[in-house]
Amino acid sequence: MNSDLIKGKWNQLKGEAKKQWGNLTDDDLLKIEGNRDKFVGVIQERYGKAKADAEREVDTWNKQHKIW
Repeated sequence: MNSDLIKGKWNQLKGEAKKQWGNLTDDDLLKIEGNRDKFVGVIQERYGKAKADAEREVDTWNKQHKIW
C-alpha cells in the first residue's frame, strides 16, 4: 500500500485508535501520520511499555483494521 493510501486510511482510523488507547492526544495522532513505527513509539511513550509489548498491541490492532 502506498503512503498516500496509508495516510488516508489513518485519517479514517484515528478515532478507533483513540478508543483503544484513550491516552493518545490529537497531537499524537497527527504525529503518527499512519506510520507504524511512529505509532509504536507513541504507545511506548504514553503507556510506558516495552517496545516489544507496544509492537504486539499495535500489530493486534492492525489485524482488525488492516492499515499496514
